Amino acid sequence: MSARSIALFLDMMAAERGAAHNTLEAYRRDLEDAATRLKARGGSLDTARTTDLEIYLADLAAAGLSASTSARRLSALRRYFKFLLRDGLRTDNPAADLSGPKKARTLPGVLGQDQVEVLFRAAEDGDDPDSVRLRAMLELIYSCGLRVSELVTLPLSAFARAERCLVITGKGGKDRLAPLTDTALEAVAAYKSVREHYLPSETAPYRKRAEHFLFPSKTARGGHLTRERFAQMLRSLTGRAGLDPARISPHVMRHAFATHLLANGADLRSV
Repeated sequence: MSARSIALFLDMMAAERGAAHNTLEAYRRDLEDAATRLKARGGSLDTARTTDLEIYLADLAAAGLSASTSARRLSALRRYFKFLLRDGLRTDNPAADLSGPKKARTLPGVLGQDQVEVLFRAAEDGDDPDSVRLRAMLELIYSCGLRVSELVTLPLSAFARAERCLVITGKGGKDRLAPLTDTALEAVAAYKSVREHYLPSETAPYRKRAEHFLFPSKTARGGHLTRERFAQMLRSLTGRAGLDPARISPHVMRHAFATHLLANGADLRSV
């Protein structure tokens, strides 16, 4: 049944989440690997218990897979079993209480592509307005290589035209073009449907100012989400993803964009 369940899961991710082809293939590889290893031990992915998954993760470590790769595969299992539970195909989620592998120390400020994927998968777990907003901000800062100050002060008008580029006014008042990926456009479109949630009331003193920004704030004097608040949101997400919050910051995300762009010849998530 695993192959059929995996196919149903991927169909859901494509239809409900708009997951890109490369993302779907990554999920497929991770889940098929788990199914193969569990079957080799006489088990099954769809009937796996928490102890079976713990043994699977131990096998990955014994095989020499990096902690970040194991964390990515655990993220796939969590989402997969959450889907099975939601659709009544299981009555429990055996991956819910599993903790990710401890990360080996690496150079500060360096974020691997596996870790970026784990971070984005963790951001996809929620459907509430805060989760939708955070996904949009992550896509923009990573896919477009924005500085955090540029991200939080993006004007709403930056997305008013049909062009697939943002015109960013950077340091020294110089403009540059930031191409928009499909995933970034989709994330921003989803966020716009909940943006009203973050606007101050009609009578609030900062209402008119806040209306100017893509990411408004109900309380910040400047009318937009602050850099400090975004950093807090990012730290919370990295903790949920099983990554080290001390190693990930908005600046590190932007640095990852440049590093992965050079490594791949294109934006990692521009599918």
